[in-house]
Amino acid sequence: MPRHAAEGRLTMRMCCGTLANGGAQIAAKDGADSARSRMVLLPSAQFTMGSDRHYAEERPAHRRHVDAFWIDTVPVTNRDFAAFIASTAYVTVAERPLDPALYPGATPASLVPGALVFRQPSGPVDLRDLRNWWSYVAGACWNHPEGPDSDVSGRPDHPVVHVALEDALAFADWAGKALPTEAEWEYAARGGLDDAEFAWGNTLTPEGRHMANTWQGAFPWQNLASDGYRGTSPVGSYPANGHGLFDMIGNVWEWTADWYGARHEADTGAGCCTPRQPGGAVEGSYDARQPAIRIPRKVVKGGSFLCSPDYCRRYRPAGRQPQMTDSAMSHLGFRCVRRLDDTKRSIP
Repeated sequence: MPRHAAEGRLTMRMCCGTLANGGAQIAAKDGADSARSRMVLLPSAQFTMGSDRHYAEERPAHRRHVDAFWIDTVPVTNRDFAAFIASTAYVTVAERPLDPALYPGATPASLVPGALVFRQPSGPVDLRDLRNWWSYVAGACWNHPEGPDSDVSGRPDHPVVHVALEDALAFADWAGKALPTEAEWEYAARGGLDDAEFAWGNTLTPEGRHMANTWQGAFPWQNLASDGYRGTSPVGSYPANGHGLFDMIGNVWEWTADWYGARHEADTGAGCCTPRQPGGAVEGSYDARQPAIRIPRKVVKGGSFLCSPDYCRRYRPAGRQPQMTDSAMSHLGFRCVRRLDDTKRSIP
């Protein structure tokens, strides 16, 4: 979602705050070599993508082809991102001047660097108004995730958040990687369980065991934290799926390379014509409900620690939603892939 409030709608452009070169709050160990080391190779395959049982944007369920690729076993962590910042002196999207022309109706106060941070209300609220639990916090960023008085010194192995698409792409390029397509991401998340509800089977909590970091209780005011965490969790805190991948479901949403479309492209029923990793169209990704905001949207996947049965059941491999490319939030991160046909780079 975009950043500012305009014409009574919640429109927010999320970004990070200022971080001087070398200003990371955690140790930046091993640089790009460490970021490259945690990958597994998935073979070329066809699988069932999407779902006809849940949200309209997941339809239709269809067959999809992916070529072989390497994928990170865990999301990019605060430690990884700190190494990237220390190595490159990269300036995140939020550290740059904001162009008021991109955000018609925004007040000067809403254009200061900062990000959208989840704030738990004290009681039940109207779920139709996101402002009841999202607050724009000046100075919030990847290493100050709750605002300028917070840091990530005690969270080196938590997934990095408040990362806009451009920031994720810059990290991926530094690490010699790329963002996954939606098809690659969903195939990886399924863990070999074709058409299963979750990454581990068809039951959210088999025998009462929590398999991912999601929300328990009435969203957004009652956080029971039955899974052990009220916010993000260290990567790898829950069991891996059948491909040996952690945190594909819950913890944080993850960027993909695909432009968002309201529905999937259906397959033709002919094996020779099974769609191969389409990327969507940028023109179709704009939010028709906000015609004045011309910021394209990418697909994000996996759900987060804020997804709950009574509000957002997108903590499934088929789950998907749009995210404006300039946006970053306190429940949004990413992981990377490397492809076998990338002749410019060696495979780890």
